[in-house]
Amino acid sequence: MSLIEENYDVIVVGAGHAGVEAALASARMGMETLIFTLSPDAISMMACNPNIGGSSKGHLVRELDALGGEMGKVCDRSFIQSRMLNKSKGPAVHSLRAQADKQLYSQNMREVLENQERVHIRQGEVVSILTDEEKKEVRGVESSTGARYFAKAVIICTGVYLNARCIYGEVSEKTGPNGLRRAEKLSDSLRELGFPLLRFKTGTPARVDRRSLDFSQMEVQKGDVPVVPFSFSTDPASVQIEQDDCFLTYTNEEGHSLIRENIHRAPMYNGSIEGTGPRYCPSIEDKVMKFPDKDRHQIFVEPEGRYTNEMYLSGLSSSLPEDVQIALLHTMPGFQKAEMVRHAYAIEYDCLNSLELKNNLETKRIAGLFFAGQMNGSSGYEEAAVQGFMAGVNAVKRLRGEEAFVLDRSEAYIGVLIDDLVTKENKEPYRMMTSRAEYRLLLRQDNADMRLREKGYSLGLISEEEIRKTREKRESIEKEVERMANTYIGANEKNNAVLSRLGSSPIQSGISLLELCKRPECNYKNLEELDPERPSLSAFICEEVEIEIKYEGYIKRQIQQVEAFKKLERKKLPKEIDYKNMQNLRLEARQKLDKIHPENIGMASRISGVSPADISVLLVYLEKYRKE
Repeated sequence: MSLIEENYDVIVVGAGHAGVEAALASARMGMETLIFTLSPDAISMMACNPNIGGSSKGHLVRELDALGGEMGKVCDRSFIQSRMLNKSKGPAVHSLRAQADKQLYSQNMREVLENQERVHIRQGEVVSILTDEEKKEVRGVESSTGARYFAKAVIICTGVYLNARCIYGEVSEKTGPNGLRRAEKLSDSLRELGFPLLRFKTGTPARVDRRSLDFSQMEVQKGDVPVVPFSFSTDPASVQIEQDDCFLTYTNEEGHSLIRENIHRAPMYNGSIEGTGPRYCPSIEDKVMKFPDKDRHQIFVEPEGRYTNEMYLSGLSSSLPEDVQIALLHTMPGFQKAEMVRHAYAIEYDCLNSLELKNNLETKRIAGLFFAGQMNGSSGYEEAAVQGFMAGVNAVKRLRGEEAFVLDRSEAYIGVLIDDLVTKENKEPYRMMTSRAEYRLLLRQDNADMRLREKGYSLGLISEEEIRKTREKRESIEKEVERMANTYIGANEKNNAVLSRLGSSPIQSGISLLELCKRPECNYKNLEELDPERPSLSAFICEEVEIEIKYEGYIKRQIQQVEAFKKLERKKLPKEIDYKNMQNLRLEARQKLDKIHPENIGMASRISGVSPADISVLLVYLEKYRKE
């Protein structure tokens, strides 16, 4: 019998980006929450890149913030450079990305977690999931010391630590990232419970000493001024700091030849690595071998923090032997005398087949057991954080006996991410991209607060002050769009002279400012001279007004598409439906539907292997089921 037995409402296993958001959401919703970590020093550790956000990932962080998550707030207190990506393109793909001080980010998040009421932090390795076999419900967890901790909801957020193995060249080490201890026994417990585990791989590049680099041979990458904060709660004035520079350099043919000569020593090419790597974050050896026509590849040189000389080499992920890595570094401009602080490596780890999950991130096999983060086969800090938050919220919802909190594909990138994980067979680490979102013009990063703050407020995770500001912002935008629509200017010489300066054609009769703003040459800002009665509005509101006006037609069209989408989402499929014996379905569709058991017709339609003809069969079945 265990000497220690304790009871909690929710238990979180792992204190990375997913685990921390899960624990904070659970505790803030009133639950006594125990969070396990192999080391408190690694809470919210940025094990790989020093970035938060980026293309589509910035959307996730802002949506998380709008719902009441913590990542955006902590990033605003920890960043050293900030940029809005894709500014030359339309607003749907604008994405905020910040370089974070890695150590400061972890410290700031740890401070939040340690001071959150109802959060209890425990160092230890969880080796077993305790269940009630008869009821098929979770009961708690057991640690490596034999201590037992009971709860009606358990969230597994182990990241890349399960049976982790770091590989570079001929070296293989049984460790987690950065040489930290790995978790060894939980995989066996999960398999005993019937969960199929996958073996995935990711990688990280070398770090070098800033003092050994010649930056005069590189291109400087400056941050944006003014800085746009990640969190809608952050005062913009507080983030206008002096920013650190990043730099850009390139590989060359000398380095590529070196890679080709040593490719037989690369674990990915000699069979040493079993796991499947991320398609959209290939190693440098992958890029050289798969794109032989490219004579160079971009390498971004990024500071890891304000108080360290370590520089991160984005784009140079590798598992080549250490001697090859050093030789490769010395072929790049500015790196002729580079000193390597940490070598690059690939890391393999166990993760869950995410088809085992419902769309609330609870497992289908065991009630009350949730999974979140890279354990679900995703990649990236941001993807992990939003899953952790959603799992934390839904664990609480389950304990309260309330309906699950689920965001659909038309409401948030978070909805797209989770829907993809639970409906598609992911054979490689999943990465969020703007192209995955069908309604991305509606799901912009700039309007995440207006899309999701009310939902965060209903969860009790957004304050009265925050929701008041969001409602006032929405009202200001609506008022200004209406004012622009009802403000007309005449076709006189003065007004046409202004339009001529803007490169726009003259007007022949009275026209509203809204219609003028739709012209390609005109925008909300440059029409100010024609609009003497314009109210004083914040830059954020002005941006929203312009987007609403410029993209009005496209936005209306996407809203219509969303209505059609929601009709299919509202058609719920009975849990007891027997797909195996539904003879009118094709065999592949029967197998896939029986495996996934989609919640509704919309989800069924997104499963690979389920055709439109199969959906028609399901619709006929539903109609018959409804009548009976």
